[in-house]
Amino acid sequence: MAATGLIAGCSSDSGRPGPPASSRAATPTTVPATGRHQAGVTLPRSAQRNLLAVVADLGTAVAPGPLLAELGETIGTLAAGSDPRLLGLSPGDLTVTVGVGPRLVRSAGASLPGAADLPRFSRERIASRARGGDLLIQICADDALLVPVAAAALLDRAGDRIRERWRQTGRRGENVSVAEGVTAPRNLLGFIDGIVGPHTNAEQERDLWLAGPPAVAGGTLAVLRRMELDLTRFAALSVAEQEAVFGRRRASGVPLSGGTVASGPELGAKTPDGRYLVPVDAHVRRANPTVVGVGHMLRRSYSTDEPAPGLLFISFQNDLRTFTATLSRMDTSDALLPFTTTTASATFLILPGFDRQHPLGSHLFG
Repeated sequence: MAATGLIAGCSSDSGRPGPPASSRAATPTTVPATGRHQAGVTLPRSAQRNLLAVVADLGTAVAPGPLLAELGETIGTLAAGSDPRLLGLSPGDLTVTVGVGPRLVRSAGASLPGAADLPRFSRERIASRARGGDLLIQICADDALLVPVAAAALLDRAGDRIRERWRQTGRRGENVSVAEGVTAPRNLLGFIDGIVGPHTNAEQERDLWLAGPPAVAGGTLAVLRRMELDLTRFAALSVAEQEAVFGRRRASGVPLSGGTVASGPELGAKTPDGRYLVPVDAHVRRANPTVVGVGHMLRRSYSTDEPAPGLLFISFQNDLRTFTATLSRMDTSDALLPFTTTTASATFLILPGFDRQHPLGSHLFG
């Protein structure tokens, strides 16, 4: 979903292209913490460069409702710049996005979206503490200093009610224009990442946001997968071999079947001697949502250095099958997967938005 599938955060890269890096750094735009949806999925419209994802468990006797409400209060003061724990830093485009894991969702309703655990897949080397979890705190900002400062404030508010499982920092490069009003960054393998997705409001209502039941309406489902990448072995391939793995041109992102970077691949197109222009095991073919028979997922990827070079893949969708069916099909034959090893995996219900009258998590745990 990399350039179009596995390789994926904090916000949508859809919409109008963001201002140049220099102006973004000089005049960061504050992102409201409240609203129908939590910030950090489709807002801000241009994804921030830095991320920290913290995955934790709640103590067995801890009620999730009060904890989530307190975290929401802290998110509000951080986003407004009024929290003294910001240590004088401007909040800029800081966003904090909170999700709850399947165990907590099942405690509110066994049939609710988000109640199902992720199945296991091939090419996983995951320690028990790096699989699953009760709580996700995703923190994103252009200013790298804000991320650990905000995390410290939130973890201080949570106190000993949570036990951290794992955390991952990541960063993104500069965005590349891929269509009118749509941008995407390159991933560590050199390919443009996140070309296909629910970019318009209509597409997001169809494939991203949960319409119901009322307790989860306005939320979404997130999948996190931390992967190590075999950069040395991939770099040893010729450019043509690398492009065959993805099914797109490395420099431009254009499908091997032709068109523009924003064009969908013509999976039936063949050479005069009968070979598919997009190889049968190319990533864009194996992860193609139309072929899989699922909706689009909003995908983000953040490059990582520790514990090993790789990426943190994050996808948002309103049906977990969008992810699981896609990866199951990729498992059978995808030329990209042999270059990846997954070392952490979890899924979370990203809670609906909140405000002063409706605290974070109150629709589900009120």
